[in-house]
Amino acid sequence: MTDRSVVVGRDGRAKAYRPLPDADRAAALASGLAAYERGDFFEAHEDLEPAWMGTDERAERALLQGLIKVAAAYVHDVRGNPTGIGRNLEGARALLIEAAEEGPAVNIARLDIDALVAAIDLRLADLAAHPDGPNLPPPILQRSAS
Repeated sequence: MTDRSVVVGRDGRAKAYRPLPDADRAAALASGLAAYERGDFFEAHEDLEPAWMGTDERAERALLQGLIKVAAAYVHDVRGNPTGIGRNLEGARALLIEAAEEGPAVNIARLDIDALVAAIDLRLADLAAHPDGPNLPPPILQRSAS
């Protein structure tokens, strides 16, 4: 019998899994994206977590966890922690690339993942040039055409 309380990630580590119906995951995602777009990064992080933990689909989890890490990066910005910004953006970048490799079918957020990864790259370069804090605002979550 399989323990449905964890999912093993690509890195081999057990990740929290609490099954959540599709409609509830969609509502959590919508709420998290809305919070991010209004600049409430802590709430975005909190709202996105149930959606992430609510699916056992590896690529969907990567996308959602990547978005959580982008939001978490800007929680660190509010706290004046540029190291935390960089670490979370690096983690987000890797997860978003993992999700994008699976193709558009996994993109439940209907985001332009390539544009988000490019925006993260710009912010990481900005942090490298300005280690005391970023000059660029958080990335905009652009919607994809498809």
